[in-house]
Amino acid sequence: QESAKEHGLRFIFSSSRSSSSSTAHPPVAVNPTRPRHSNPDGGRRPRLLLLLRFGGGGGRGGAPAGLRDPRRGAPGPVRGLLRGPPQPPRAAQRAQPGRLRRLDRLPAARAVVLSAAGPHFCAGIELGGPGNPLTAGGADTVAAAEGLRRAILEMQGALTAIERCRKPVIAAVHGACVGGGVGVDVVAACDIRCCSRDATFVLKEVDMAIVADLGALQRLPRIVGYGNAADLALTGRKITAMEAKEMGLVSRVFDSKKDLDAGVAKIAKEIAEKSAWAVMGTKAVLLRSRDVTVEQGLEHVATWNAGMMRSNDLKEAIRAFLEKRKPVFSKL
Repeated sequence: QESAKEHGLRFIFSSSRSSSSSTAHPPVAVNPTRPRHSNPDGGRRPRLLLLLRFGGGGGRGGAPAGLRDPRRGAPGPVRGLLRGPPQPPRAAQRAQPGRLRRLDRLPAARAVVLSAAGPHFCAGIELGGPGNPLTAGGADTVAAAEGLRRAILEMQGALTAIERCRKPVIAAVHGACVGGGVGVDVVAACDIRCCSRDATFVLKEVDMAIVADLGALQRLPRIVGYGNAADLALTGRKITAMEAKEMGLVSRVFDSKKDLDAGVAKIAKEIAEKSAWAVMGTKAVLLRSRDVTVEQGLEHVATWNAGMMRSNDLKEAIRAFLEKRKPVFSKL
């Protein structure tokens, strides 16, 4: 049995293959039970890709509200589903960055949603689980310490891959989101963070006599400020969805899980209808601006736009505005 921390890194990836169509399409909910190379609509491609079923635990459930379930024969474009076979936790950790790089190259992928199956986004680490590096037996040696260091770096890389994905990543959190089980660390690596009203957030590592090591301490101060980050990390206290919104950890709170699923689907669809180059450029500039001076950030965006302002997407956006219609942007 794997630990919850390892389970939290075992994503289920489902993706859409590209075709020649450039028409904007609604989001597609993918289900891991569908055969690997299905093609229910003859080749039209969606403009959006969603990653579902992160962490959590519990049943798989149906497609969230606002997302089509291709198993039920709903109309609309579905090109086909691609999912890797089940893997042990350590193999899943190694595969995580490669999978996100594959999604990065997928023309049909315009946005990514991270959600959870079961009652919680991430319920925390399983302290007594076999294979848990925090409780593993054996001699206290340099070799064991180096092995643990490699394991931590591997898990850090799996979460950093979320941030490095060029496509916007949206976190949809419901139930418990516990640091010490990768929950808060994952959320902090996402670009847009939403939750349901029943969501709670906690950095639990300090209560376990360890230092949070998967990115929360590095990313949270930039999101909620040093004072709020220190408050959460040093006390290990639990905060509600509304307090998380007040401090800026999440930008939107929905009344229920159903409303959350519908809300993030709407956000993702809005992003998918924009110019893919403009969306990716905006994310890249935002991330770079986080770590440089204002002057350096301005120089970076000037260089970016010097090339991007000659794109066909800009011309199409102007034409569409003048013609009072929705723009049809170029493919990646």
